[in-house]
Amino acid sequence: MQLRYAFRLYPDAGQQVALAKAFGCARVVFNDCVRAREDARRAGKPFLKAGELSTRLITEAKRTVERSWLGEVSAVVLQQSLRDAEAAYKNFFASRKGTRKGPRLGAPRFKSRRDARQSIRFTANARWGITDSGRLNLPKIGAVKVKWSRTLPATPTSVTVIKDSAGRFFASFVIDTDPAEDAARMPATDQSIGIDLGLTHFAVLSTGEKIDSPRFLRRAEKKLKRAQRELSRKQKGSKNRQKARLKVARAHAKVTDARKEFHHQLSTRLISENQGIAVESLSVTGLARTKLAKSVHDAGWTAFVNMLEYKAQRYGRTLIKIGRFEPTSQTCSTCGVKDGPKPLHIREWTCTACGTLHDRDHNAALNVHQAAGLAVTACGAPVRPGAIPAQREETGSHGIPTGNRAA
Repeated sequence: MQLRYAFRLYPDAGQQVALAKAFGCARVVFNDCVRAREDARRAGKPFLKAGELSTRLITEAKRTVERSWLGEVSAVVLQQSLRDAEAAYKNFFASRKGTRKGPRLGAPRFKSRRDARQSIRFTANARWGITDSGRLNLPKIGAVKVKWSRTLPATPTSVTVIKDSAGRFFASFVIDTDPAEDAARMPATDQSIGIDLGLTHFAVLSTGEKIDSPRFLRRAEKKLKRAQRELSRKQKGSKNRQKARLKVARAHAKVTDARKEFHHQLSTRLISENQGIAVESLSVTGLARTKLAKSVHDAGWTAFVNMLEYKAQRYGRTLIKIGRFEPTSQTCSTCGVKDGPKPLHIREWTCTACGTLHDRDHNAALNVHQAAGLAVTACGAPVRPGAIPAQREETGSHGIPTGNRAA
């Protein structure tokens, strides 16, 4: 199984210039690849293969006056940019044919220097490494200071340097882990729970526990409005506008990081305490079209469920998603009688068949737990965690390391 470990980078002024050159060169090679493919499509010719594109757009381009500056960065960065373009076209064609799951993808587009996210990737043959002092040594960039938050469990296979919209730099390492070893580190348990996700409470468990919604965006809304109002008053193209834009981006990044930290802590706790977890698959896209759109996006249900999914596969737990049309809020969890739909303002109701007083969210969590059948699957059911793609920023970069904590 592959996972990503992300750590904060602190490059100096010279290293930031070198990284900017690398970001620009990788972006130019990607755009040249997209342009070559589009020209071939319009001319009715077959697409150039990866080897031909590498020779034309990198090797031969370095010898020309217009692209001679491509030689100032590592060749691996340029090659990986071509691989990204190839992967984008492969996913696009698979989406058109219907062989790729998820929403339909569009054709690859040109990248811009004003994109919110810039990234370059170094593989093992790029000869990057971690120094004895704990710095990340990158070719033609130098030894960059890293804020280590934990020890890398294995030797990374590649590292991606990312610059986000707030101007922060991160190093994302890809680590190959053994699911058997990860599952052995988790405490043995036969507990199982059902989870009902909501807005008043972020999650209500079948055990009766209610987890309040932090509402990070709502709490920071006043500060965000002030920062965005200042941005709108700045003249376009001015340095003051760039400063105001960074201020807005950092405010949004703070909200995003706080929400992600909350999701990680809660998902890790639920995975470690329970062998089986049941959750309802919600139509977040549909709910985002209603008047509750801002609150739905603020909760981040999809990101939380995705964390539960890959952590369950990593640690040998069972995660079951029940259908969104299951009447969990209409059915009595005691006698099983369907009592009909109820408005959202009704938080408690009494079953007309057995007379049981139900809390709406707790009753739904119990029905989710029963609909998944975890009472059977959690007791000795075979779990075969499969390989999943590397999760972006699986770990945080907070904390102060005690010495060199790099692997």
